[in-house]
Amino acid sequence: MTTHVEFVAILFVVWGALTAIVGVSTFALGIGAASLATSDNGSAQVAAGLTAGAFITLAVIAILWGAGHVFIGLPLRKRSPQARMLAIVAASIDLILLPFGTPLGIYALWVLLNERGKALFGVRYS
Repeated sequence: MTTHVEFVAILFVVWGALTAIVGVSTFALGIGAASLATSDNGSAQVAAGLTAGAFITLAVIAILWGAGHVFIGLPLRKRSPQARMLAIVAASIDLILLPFGTPLGIYALWVLLNERGKALFGVRYS
């Protein structure tokens, strides 16, 4: 079970890095749309402004979500009980992020909620 926990931690870091990269590229698209919003065409300004706002908002969410996964994955490798709880919460939310978040969430929950997985983090229930 030790290798499963390490693999989940690595997957969290990789998933977080990829999500942050997507967030940065989406942010760049938002900045590009914002530059179009300053054009002289009135109808294009509204559409470009809405697009820029949506892209920048989604980009910030993606960057924060990715950074959160990286910061959860690193202490998870060291068997931190707090990181385990945060990973369970993040994996539960990942379940709705198709197509890659769903298998990551299922696998992480299986590893972290398994009795042998709990024992690695010192979780004991009587």
